[in-house]
Amino acid sequence: MDKVINIPQTQIVLAFVATCIEATARTLGVSYREVFMRMKRLGMIENYILPNYGVLHTESRENIALDMIECLNAWEAKL
Repeated sequence: MDKVINIPQTQIVLAFVATCIEATARTLGVSYREVFMRMKRLGMIENYILPNYGVLHTESRENIALDMIECLNAWEAKL
């Protein structure tokens, strides 16, 4: 019988945040760290990714990356 592993929701959501950052970095052709620092500076993780997890996690990585890039550009343009 297979053993079921229960992963806390917090870990699942944080793994998703990492996926968003990684997919965005790959699409832009830049480092994970650069994307993380841009998102952190804008408050994008706390104010966009986490509150919209329910909708975002249903999208493909490609769509997530495109959405993240659009959001990054829009938020940075407001600075």
